[in-house]
Amino acid sequence: MNRSSHRPLSLDNLRAFDAVSRRLSFSAAADDLFLTQSAVSRQIKALETELGATLFHRGTRKVELTAAGSQLLQTVGPALERLDHTVRQLRTAGGRRRVNVSTFASFTTLWLMPRLAGFQQRHPDIDIRISANDTLLDLDEPEVDVLLRYDTPARAPAGAERLFGEVVSPVASPWLVSNGPGLSLPADLAGHALFEEDSQRASAWLLSWRRWLQVQGLATLEPKRWVYLNYTHQQVQGALAGQGIALARLPLVQEPLARGELVEPFGPVGRIANEACYWLVPMPGARLRPELRAFIDWVREEASATRLALAQGAVAGGLAPVHAPGASQ
Repeated sequence: MNRSSHRPLSLDNLRAFDAVSRRLSFSAAADDLFLTQSAVSRQIKALETELGATLFHRGTRKVELTAAGSQLLQTVGPALERLDHTVRQLRTAGGRRRVNVSTFASFTTLWLMPRLAGFQQRHPDIDIRISANDTLLDLDEPEVDVLLRYDTPARAPAGAERLFGEVVSPVASPWLVSNGPGLSLPADLAGHALFEEDSQRASAWLLSWRRWLQVQGLATLEPKRWVYLNYTHQQVQGALAGQGIALARLPLVQEPLARGELVEPFGPVGRIANEACYWLVPMPGARLRPELRAFIDWVREEASATRLALAQGAVAGGLAPVHAPGASQ
């Protein structure tokens, strides 16, 4: 067997390859690596010699990956990310402890942030890094310790732990209820502006006024005007400002409801549930460090309180789930 086939590749050469692949430019890669363009060119040439394959088509105005280069990039990119992540963890191991959380924007604004001060008071030495992104992450994402997500049970990833279910209900500011057009019956919504989610996600139907109006037997009702917004928290902000009525996700608006900043004009009659739930997903590759365990335990405690509030609302309102298409957020 050719002993050279087992010789490890130079890490510097692989980093140069990764930089050129990302930028498709030797000069831009050189800037990223704080090297000269000729130094990067030599590293790529040395790598091609070691592999016995051409990795780039070098044109006058552009650089393109060859088939061999594309194949190598599929391994090199993720491997370097994992290596850098491990190095960062080792460098900070003796410093402050940190938990990396990924969730979606509305959950961050309406549920997580209003409660986070309680965790920080209990664990002042633990830093929390929150990435609010509506794009679903792969479960091998090295930069994240735990996901907080929203989906149907059928679509929840392996290892997901259910936090609480979903209930939606119209909410408005007390000022609007007192000073705006009458709002005692669902049909009165015709005199008001309604905030609707402007999204192509499957979960948009579960959270839509059209679905709610259909359940209420008012499928043809048209409001005074529609106001389309991208995110749930934007709709809640609009309702708090008295600019219209939001179809709120009750698990996420417990705080402003408890403070009287929002009210449910139709009470329990206006509540409907759906099959989607909120989930806690520990990342399979994340080590269950003491700080991560503390954060997960805290989320479970807060979720338990939310479940209790929803259960009390369910008893009062006679909630029944309404099945609908799958969700993903």
